[in-house]
Amino acid sequence: MTDRITSHRLRVASDLHAFIQNEALPGSGVDADSFWAGFDQLVHDLAPKNRDLLAERERIQKAIDDWHKDNPGPIKDQAVYQAFLRDIGYLADEPDNVRIDTSKVDVEFANQAGPQLVVPITNARYALNAANARWGSLYDALYGTDVISEEDGATRAGGYNPVRGAKVIARARAFLDEALPLANGSHANATAYTVKQGALQVSLEDGTTTGLADTSLFLGYRGAEDKPDALVFRHHGLHIEIQIDPTHPIGKDDKAGVRDVVLEAAVTTIMDLEDSIAAVDSEDKVLAYRNWLGLTTGELTEEVSKDGKTFTRRLNADRTYVDAAGTTQTLPGRSVMLVRNVGHLMTNPSILDEEGREVPEGIMDAVISSLIAKRDLDTRLNSRKGSIYIVKPKMHGPDEVAFANDLFARTEDLIGLERNTIKMGIMDEERRTSANLKACIAAAHQRVAFINTGFLDRTGDE
Repeated sequence: MTDRITSHRLRVASDLHAFIQNEALPGSGVDADSFWAGFDQLVHDLAPKNRDLLAERERIQKAIDDWHKDNPGPIKDQAVYQAFLRDIGYLADEPDNVRIDTSKVDVEFANQAGPQLVVPITNARYALNAANARWGSLYDALYGTDVISEEDGATRAGGYNPVRGAKVIARARAFLDEALPLANGSHANATAYTVKQGALQVSLEDGTTTGLADTSLFLGYRGAEDKPDALVFRHHGLHIEIQIDPTHPIGKDDKAGVRDVVLEAAVTTIMDLEDSIAAVDSEDKVLAYRNWLGLTTGELTEEVSKDGKTFTRRLNADRTYVDAAGTTQTLPGRSVMLVRNVGHLMTNPSILDEEGREVPEGIMDAVISSLIAKRDLDTRLNSRKGSIYIVKPKMHGPDEVAFANDLFARTEDLIGLERNTIKMGIMDEERRTSANLKACIAAAHQRVAFINTGFLDRTGDE
């Protein structure tokens, strides 16, 4: 039997209580006594509403089941069927005009198109790797995948294969010609990259010097102008680095000393408390919350053994460069992290109410993950706009989105956040949400930061 600590009307698993009391609350600026009193009140106000929403799901589903039993086979009259769905509350009235008024949204959501990863938060190594996947080696990606064929001796097996390496370098140069074309010639014929008066200069094999066809693509450099360590570019809103080191095993055999081409890749990552993990008790929840705390503060580390060597994995630092005006600029070193809470359906034995009922796990996740993420509002290690991003899955229609919006508002009041600091990612993975998506957006129009389609859930739902 799990040891429990009684806090007001809540009976909290002792390990979870200790984590909140000794790790999550310190540094958050939230008073412990006020937190537990407020958490208790929030649970007792919102848990009954959560149960009512689940009962409404059951009512609607039974009505649909009964209708199809009475009307077997393909639907013969769509108008009649839609009228039935509207009558039972499955279809909501569509609002006339919906405007998303969400403010303080980071560029990675508002303007910058790029990959998003989802990773189980209980695996520290995976979580760190995903957050660090903001930047990745094009050379490694080409070498280790079937983008480059293994024909003509370019096999991947065994140690480093110089034949395959040559194909990788040629393919990377072709990429540079496409993304960062030179005014004359090709990156494949470059013998040196330098910077002069804030502009890129490229020496070619024929003895000529050229620059970029579009000089605005060049942002700056690291190192010395005549011998830069890296050159930084922007293409379609994403960044590219040409890394130079003539002493490197790759760079020493390159005409221009190029050791790698590094690309900005996964600009956002969902740290998942939901269906990529199985958190069935307080021990699992504490592990998940503790990793989220370490990711938020930047203190999470993991010892990794690879190829006979052991090293410590940690979050990457930001990347700096000197721009054309000689000013040091900074680029994010990590993807912007979101935390995916569980949906309204889930409960967890980590916290019980005074009647012994499990508290809705989505309420727990909202409060505890936000309490942890509050630290970032001071450090801005994650969100430069000062927002907390929570992904909310498996909601059925606008009433459930409205409930999540109320839950986030109550959480903000509890832990002392400005209204709408917590942003919502709506997972569009239930038909009742898809059919009422405009109304769902309207229910959280000051919070919604993105809509994300859960295609696997859609397959099951259909």
